Amino acid sequence: MTMEQQADSSWATDAGWVDEILLAGRDDQVCFRVPGPIDRGELRRLVADRRERLTAAGLRPGGAAALRLPPSMAYVANLLAIWQLGAQAVLLDYRLTDHEVEQARQRLLPQVIVAPHRIAGGLRVFFEVEDTISSYDQEPVASEHAVVQLSSGSTGPSKVIGRTAADLIAEIRRYTQIDGVALPGERIILLPSMVHVLGLVGGLLYGLHAGVELVPPQRLTGDSILDAIASTDSPATVLGVPFHISLLSSTTPARPPRQLRRMITGGELVPAATAAGFVDRFGVPLGNMYGMTEVGVIGTDLDGSHRPSVRPAPGITVRARDGELQIARAASPYLGQAVSDRWADGWLRTRDAGTVDEATGLVTILGRLDSQVTIGGLQVDLAEVEASIGALPGVVAAVVLFDEAITAYLQLEPGHPVEDVEARLATQLARYKQPQVYQVFDQFPRTTTGKLVRDRALLRERAA
Repeated sequence: MTMEQQADSSWATDAGWVDEILLAGRDDQVCFRVPGPIDRGELRRLVADRRERLTAAGLRPGGAAALRLPPSMAYVANLLAIWQLGAQAVLLDYRLTDHEVEQARQRLLPQVIVAPHRIAGGLRVFFEVEDTISSYDQEPVASEHAVVQLSSGSTGPSKVIGRTAADLIAEIRRYTQIDGVALPGERIILLPSMVHVLGLVGGLLYGLHAGVELVPPQRLTGDSILDAIASTDSPATVLGVPFHISLLSSTTPARPPRQLRRMITGGELVPAATAAGFVDRFGVPLGNMYGMTEVGVIGTDLDGSHRPSVRPAPGITVRARDGELQIARAASPYLGQAVSDRWADGWLRTRDAGTVDEATGLVTILGRLDSQVTIGGLQVDLAEVEASIGALPGVVAAVVLFDEAITAYLQLEPGHPVEDVEARLATQLARYKQPQVYQVFDQFPRTTTGKLVRDRALLRERAA
């Protein structure tokens, strides 16, 4: 049976797909270096241990388990064990506050939450974690989805996105057909979080299926990335986001490591000058990958020859309507409350501005149409941040924009300190979502119809 047949067959929604697609292979085949090698035999033992613990905590087939873990072997083992049990994995960023996690729990109703009891290490890509399981008296909610993610956080307007096992398998298959990805026997230097789609499917799931070693650097520094590349003789592909380009560019190696085959980035657009500087510095291609949580990989340009455009991935159809990119999808990826304006008649609206060249099929992404922004590879919904600030005591009016950094423009009640707003917000939103800049007006600028002004240039002028 081919992988395409597997992705289309009903058994792909059963627990057996984990063993067939992700864990198959020789016991002695190395799949991780963290930094010591972990082979498939050891990984299977770790998964079996977590499966026993999850079962003892009350997780059953058809149930759901929320993972609030940083990238780690504990995260990998728990994720695969959840799927082996025929349960659903709800992925939560470990940096979310307790308030955000509780909001997610009430919304998604998992039977268990796996969280860190202890996290070792500071500036890390991959952590040493002691995990603990909390059980909740919650009946399973029937769902065919293997993984559930939140689009931009766990409160406010964020959307709940579900993907089936068959959908994940189909994406893995797309990766196997893309020229330029790491090949069996090679390595992926894994920098993106495995909680998010690029690191999850493009790194973890594809690597396990294809027999590609996954090598997270020991620390989140440019020199540590270079050390990871040079740690063995096999060819290495660096997978990351544009922020990681700057880390590598900050290094001063005598010569680029000979094992480096290419770097691939996703998550946000890379300026042309940055891309050219990387290629000149390291002498390898800087590839570009375009995707979204709802779909996974949509298009790629892994040799950099079409920058800033990408070619649709195998099996993906893209069109542009009224300046917006849309993706053909048989069903809506959204769970719970309908998101009627995002999927209709077999087409998913990306909210990305772009064009599709009729002659070549190349897709050019021009930026976001809505309030979503990407900060260091992490997606932030500015509407969520604005709503959270607006609900705080002492806030009369608030507009949140991205102006080189997340910037909050505020009007506060007389005598109310902005420090109180910052302190309260820190208990409700993850650190990466919080504004870096606060500008306070005595009277918030408004339009002639009484609406708050949202023009970035005007607000910046008024603040100055």
